Amino acid sequence: MEGREDDKKGGAAAGSSAPGSRFKNLVSREYYSHKKKVHSVAWNCTGTKLASGSIDHTARVWSIDPHGHSKVKDIELKGHTDSVDQLCWDPKHPETVATAAADKTIRLWDARSGKCQVVELSGENINITYKHDGTHIAVGNKVYNNRTWEDELTIVDVRKLKPIHKQKFPYEINEIAWNKTGDMFFITTGLGFVEVVNYPSLDVVCKLNAHTAGCYCIAMDPLDRYFAVGSADSLVSLWDVKELLCIKTFTKLEWPVRTVSFSHSGEFLAYASEDPFIDIANIQTGRSIHQIPCKAAMNSVEWNPKYNLLAYAGDDKNKYQADDGVFRIFGFKST
Repeated sequence: MEGREDDKKGGAAAGSSAPGSRFKNLVSREYYSHKKKVHSVAWNCTGTKLASGSIDHTARVWSIDPHGHSKVKDIELKGHTDSVDQLCWDPKHPETVATAAADKTIRLWDARSGKCQVVELSGENINITYKHDGTHIAVGNKVYNNRTWEDELTIVDVRKLKPIHKQKFPYEINEIAWNKTGDMFFITTGLGFVEVVNYPSLDVVCKLNAHTAGCYCIAMDPLDRYFAVGSADSLVSLWDVKELLCIKTFTKLEWPVRTVSFSHSGEFLAYASEDPFIDIANIQTGRSIHQIPCKAAMNSVEWNPKYNLLAYAGDDKNKYQADDGVFRIFGFKST
């Protein structure tokens, strides 16, 4: 399926000295194929393929030329029987993508053949992340027990394709992440704190009182200096990953922050909510340097790991008020 541009063709932007000037004349391209809204977008480790997961029960893998020259190709990944809520790529293998779905399975796909391996879990899967060495996957899911929903964390051994650890929580847990060295694990919670645990022991190190409302999303700085947490209080907090101290907050949004991502250089942070724009901030100054207009609440933003290209997807509707099934990539040159 070919992508559609919002503007004329051009490649990913090169650097520029003035903060935000490099984004000023850049445009977004639109990519259609899903039948319903897209919940998650993620780039592979080489920045050449992007995966999208949708409530239409499918994921798709798109071959994206970061310079915008060649025709876009995509492959459909079919097999899930419920909404694909989040996906992530193997950090070491550019052709392996993992999907988490509400059908109580995660699937590891070969992005070339479309074939997959299935891991059955005990609940509706919502969040998924890889350890940076590619050996383990963590999944956050909801399990129905005795007429109530419980949140559960499951760690899956990728080589054995089996769960090696399960832990239930008496409160809501949301996005999860390992630090780059893999010896610490971070769990955002609906109570406003981030639970930090050692890995693999999962012994609690501390609970960071991060926000005054639930913490929804987390992103790790690719340079291993910081992590960022987005919250229902409309703020994003930036933390020193070693000292576990809050350095600054980003305050441009007015609605709960659903998604956050660091650029490949660690220079920029993108974050989004139900506000009518995605904010891009400079990490060092904390200032907003660019805003990408959007027509709907955003579900997922993710920077390319090699280029200043930002993929984003939300609750877009068409003129008939049906799901649009679209995602976009910002950062192509306008010529």
